[in-house]
Amino acid sequence: MEKTEDLYRKNYKIIQDTDMFCFGIDAVIIAHFADIKENKKVLEIGSGNGIIPLLLSARDKGSEIVGIEINKKNVQLANRNVELNKIKNIRILEMDIKEADEEFELASFDCVITNPPYTKAGVGKISKNENVAIARHEIMCTLEDIIKNASKLIKNKGEFYMINRVDRLDDFFKLANKYNIKPVVLKFVHSKINTDATLFMVKAVKNVKTELKIEKPLIIYDNDGAYTDEINEIYYK
Repeated sequence: MEKTEDLYRKNYKIIQDTDMFCFGIDAVIIAHFADIKENKKVLEIGSGNGIIPLLLSARDKGSEIVGIEINKKNVQLANRNVELNKIKNIRILEMDIKEADEEFELASFDCVITNPPYTKAGVGKISKNENVAIARHEIMCTLEDIIKNASKLIKNKGEFYMINRVDRLDDFFKLANKYNIKPVVLKFVHSKINTDATLFMVKAVKNVKTELKIEKPLIIYDNDGAYTDEINEIYYK
């Protein structure tokens, strides 16, 4: 079943299909975290229904945004969302990240952003819904596939933004070092102030030697279970 929701930016709306993978708060907060300037060419890996490109466009982040997605149904839905909002600077393409260097020139993007599948293949219960399974588990691509190809496609000193679960942090640091993407900003995400971090967001830059900055953590809920002021500002400002 399809539903249309307000994104609270520039009157943008998004069509979601409840039979597929619907976006969550992680997509919203990584789009906000990404410090992308207006004149930058952006590649988003794993576009789903197009939520991250829509949010970047709504916040005037990036002059050209290209989203790639391997699931044909998601590509069709994402392009419907681009058309719904009459956005001219977004393209969503059906593509495997492992083949992206055949479509795009190497070092041709200023920034790459991704909200990838969090769970390794074979770990945990895999959804019987193929669309959900692909979004949650590394079935069609791995974290290494993403970082390896992002490194190929971003320019020297280009930026890489990602959100992932904290249990993948060690994997990320090893792969970032392997493919010359230096983490420069790290921000942890907690459900509540007195709970352990569940997610991390990172900004990394290709071929730099900058010290890592750890930002103040992002807290999603207050003690009463309502969104914190910071989350409300991200959603509705």
